Amino acid sequence: MYEMAGEEIFVIDGHVHLWDARTENITHEGGEQFIQCFYDYHTGFTPEEKQWDMEEYRHYGADRMATDLFGNAAADMAIFQPTYLTEFYDEGFNTTEQNAELAEEYPERFVLNGSFDPRDGEEGLRYLEHLKEEYDIPGVKLYTAAWRGDSKGWRLDSDDAFEFLEKCADLGIENINAHKGPTIRPLNRDAFDVKDIDDAASSFPELNFIVNHVGLPRLDDFCWIAAQEPNVYGGLAVASAMSTNRKRKFGEIMGELLYWLGEDRILFGSDYALWNPDWLVDQVMNAELTDEQRDEYGVELDVDTMKKVMGENAARLYDIDIEEKKRQFRDDAVTERFDLADHYGGDAGAAAD
Repeated sequence: MYEMAGEEIFVIDGHVHLWDARTENITHEGGEQFIQCFYDYHTGFTPEEKQWDMEEYRHYGADRMATDLFGNAAADMAIFQPTYLTEFYDEGFNTTEQNAELAEEYPERFVLNGSFDPRDGEEGLRYLEHLKEEYDIPGVKLYTAAWRGDSKGWRLDSDDAFEFLEKCADLGIENINAHKGPTIRPLNRDAFDVKDIDDAASSFPELNFIVNHVGLPRLDDFCWIAAQEPNVYGGLAVASAMSTNRKRKFGEIMGELLYWLGEDRILFGSDYALWNPDWLVDQVMNAELTDEQRDEYGVELDVDTMKKVMGENAARLYDIDIEEKKRQFRDDAVTERFDLADHYGGDAGAAAD
């Protein structure tokens, strides 16, 4: 847990991956372009002393991931958001099955989401049923710009996608996470447009639509949609990295989100391994609005707000009992591995150095 103004803040990293971008897994030139673009993001925002080299970035493995997320208690829990990209990668970039490698080792620490692609038709519907039966997934992560043969994307408000959303509702898969925002080479920016969230959210009020990356660079579009659809949430992955070297921009993003959505519909995410929570959480927690931004938006990044953003909002959507988790973490496998007993023993504090 993080400590801010003497209060413990339970951190749920709402957006993490366990990916494999080794050259032997790449089957399409888009796979190499994709990981190179990720690496450009990584080096563009990560402090120089915290940057990885390209080879470890391609494949860091489950053990390294557990250390980076929990080794210094920067994050208390994490939510897997799979990105299949099977057109580019032989075994997929990071699939539910690959993420399950770590989620099953530390089930108390991870939430495992699935995915669907409406272009898979009946086979895709059966796969979604399989994911629910095999892993009891509470949510899905969707990549509307993923290529498939001649297709360079799909829309969440299409009849085919609605069939899958109906299946999610029937199966009790309530959390629909959609990448809507920054494009990644060679995918098309317009296929990540946030506009198709509108009809999907209003047509399925029983589902929660978490828009990862808050629609950037179309933040205004996202905010106007989210303002009218109470089941639309903002995921801060990628936006959170701007708290490092684009501090004023990060303040502007948070000001807009808090003004339009309010503090109950914003979720922190590191987008690991684009960025490590072990330094990013500290950056976000210490972010401040300028005086002009406080005057314009009438909001604050105070302790109560950050408690919700950093963990409580995700806990509510994913039915996580934070107080029960704190008790479990006093002696779970992660605490034993990283010697965190004192941290969870009632004297929890900020992430260790």
